[in-house]
Amino acid sequence: MEEVPTAELNMETFIAEMRNRVKNYIYKHHYESAIFWADKLVDLSDAVEDLFWYAQTMYYTGQYHRAIHLLNSRKLIKQYPACRYLAAKCHYECKEWQEALNVLDLLDMSFTRASSTLNSSMSQNLVGIQEEKGPDTVLLQNCDNSICLLRGKIYEAMDNRSLAADCYREALHLDVFCFEAFDLLVSHHMLTATEEQDLINSLPFDSQCPAGSASIVKELYQSKMKKYNCPKEASVPDVLAPLADNLDVIVSTAEQHLYNCNFRSAHKITARVLTQDPYNSQCLPIHIAVLVELKHSNDLFYLGHKLVDFYPDKCISWFAVGCYYMLTENYSFARWYLSKATTLERAHGPSWLAYGHTFGMNNDHDQAMAAYFTASQIMRGCHLPVLYIGLEYGLTNNSKLAERFFSEARGIAPTDPFVLHEMGVIHFGNGNLPEAERLFLKALGHVQACTNEMLEERWEPLINNLGHVARRQHRYQEALDYHKQALVLVPQSASTYSSIGFVYALMGNHAEAVNYFHKALGLRKDDTFSTTMLTNSMEALMAEVSPCDGAEEECKFPIPSVPRPIKQHPTPYTQPARQKLTQISSDSQVSGDDDSLLHDDDELDYSELIPGFVTPTSGNNAAVATTTRGAEHDSSLSEEVDMEDCP
Repeated sequence: MEEVPTAELNMETFIAEMRNRVKNYIYKHHYESAIFWADKLVDLSDAVEDLFWYAQTMYYTGQYHRAIHLLNSRKLIKQYPACRYLAAKCHYECKEWQEALNVLDLLDMSFTRASSTLNSSMSQNLVGIQEEKGPDTVLLQNCDNSICLLRGKIYEAMDNRSLAADCYREALHLDVFCFEAFDLLVSHHMLTATEEQDLINSLPFDSQCPAGSASIVKELYQSKMKKYNCPKEASVPDVLAPLADNLDVIVSTAEQHLYNCNFRSAHKITARVLTQDPYNSQCLPIHIAVLVELKHSNDLFYLGHKLVDFYPDKCISWFAVGCYYMLTENYSFARWYLSKATTLERAHGPSWLAYGHTFGMNNDHDQAMAAYFTASQIMRGCHLPVLYIGLEYGLTNNSKLAERFFSEARGIAPTDPFVLHEMGVIHFGNGNLPEAERLFLKALGHVQACTNEMLEERWEPLINNLGHVARRQHRYQEALDYHKQALVLVPQSASTYSSIGFVYALMGNHAEAVNYFHKALGLRKDDTFSTTMLTNSMEALMAEVSPCDGAEEECKFPIPSVPRPIKQHPTPYTQPARQKLTQISSDSQVSGDDDSLLHDDDELDYSELIPGFVTPTSGNNAAVATTTRGAEHDSSLSEEVDMEDCP
């Protein structure tokens, strides 16, 4: 009679020992061993806890429908929130979005934090689980934020991004440490920069974080927020000084350098990070964007091959390969690989932007805009897609639609110097020179505020455009100062030389004008504007010089009228970049390299700047980023010279 309790005690001990072993095997990723002993435990005890862990082992081994059937057959889904969450997770992995939502809809959940009763405590519902409060049961407690996160992922997979953003916000308010929800909001560009800041300010850090740690958690989130909407100094906040050597913090600094167009500093940082962690998922998009900007095609080729070998199912691998082919101007292959990247991860904004760039570089504006429109639907909080759409409309001489999209981009990122610059281009084309100058100077002020060093060469078109505005307002000396400053940034620029020559011609200094037009033609022999102006300046110079010494009467040579230049078609060339500024041609345009700069009342063409990842893109990025459009379309922006402006 005394042996029966001993036998029962041994069975209880065996069950407890097996439960520990199942969990231990799961922690060690021995899933087959775990599923074998979990199956035996279910028959020995039939406890809810053992059924739940048995379904967990099925989930880990990819037997999703088997796990769903187990939970349904034991009628656990309607009774226990943790089982309901696991069943919905299985449907999600099978891409059965509506079925997953149907399971979660059994929960009476609300998106208002005041009334959120989302299964408030797992320890009150799972009677068989609440006995144990150790680390093994953490997975089963407080799963309300996990349910919000999963619901958001399902809505995003169904392209309902507004509801997905609401779910991610709710998950963050329920648990401020739920970084996955914050990362999805930021990396998928669901919120604008202002909305991101409002979200950070509304999170209950003080009530949920340990004493004294709220500022660190908040600053870590701040370091992940949008950086491309306005250049700012790249530095580590004092609060994060203890984490100054943390790779995530270092990568955030590199990302700020990227969006400040300080590509060499960004490359130095990302190369150091990848030396320590070669496949850092946060650093790779930024590093790819920097390699595109610096035109390091060999490094990008090697990186893309390594990523494809090790991570063939990752979007970033094919994005790197697509960027390499875009950099080497093999656009058909670039489109194929970037399309594969968007197939693997539809919400990867930098891939969509780069895909559009491959069409824009070939002047296929309709296809480029189609890709950018798709990106704008995916990246609702990012201004880059609408900025690119405006640039494409500008290239097709549709200035009204271009202005509309530039205005929309400015509404999202009002302090981005690239947006301010393109708005200045629009006003210049409309003849509103004071407003164009104001916008150019405002953009320059934002750029100079983030660095005490010399401007990066990316801002050379902005300086040149200030010179064009000054010239149109007959402030010739000021225009010369701007153009010569631009020449310091990019010494071998044919458009800058021709712009300086044109100003000298308007000032009547034909000897200097001839000198600079010769320099421009030495760099670009087919420059129609420089050729025409060189001829005019030579004839004017001949009229000023006596035919021989001691002549009693100076000969006068008639100055022929200036012929209207022939407008040339834009000639694209690759210049991988976050953005390339539209530069005005030397008479009135605001656009890249001027093929002809003649006069004041002709129609404005755009030479397009193509921003980068973020992205990424960039990225990204782009940013990575992270995202990055690596080409600039230079258009010949000709105007008809008023004779009163011509010498």
